[in-house]
Amino acid sequence: MAKKKREDDLDTTTTFADMNVDGFKWYDPAMKKRGNRRKEKLDVSRKEYWAMVKGMILAIGPYVLGAVLVFGGLIALAYLWLS
Repeated sequence: MAKKKREDDLDTTTTFADMNVDGFKWYDPAMKKRGNRRKEKLDVSRKEYWAMVKGMILAIGPYVLGAVLVFGGLIALAYLWLS
């Protein structure tokens, strides 16, 4: 019985390092001259864009609020201590 080959759902073909290395079969010397990244234009609607902005704000909001509260508390303690 042969097992079915399961596709890896985590592989998004995203690279975080330059894979354009001399000696590899996909090496493109012109890529070094153009720059390392190929810009791809994303077709995002206005609704999707604002949904991404809202998600970003909701993701970093607690950290920003925590930093403001900590620094505010430190300033209040310094004010009480020095007055």
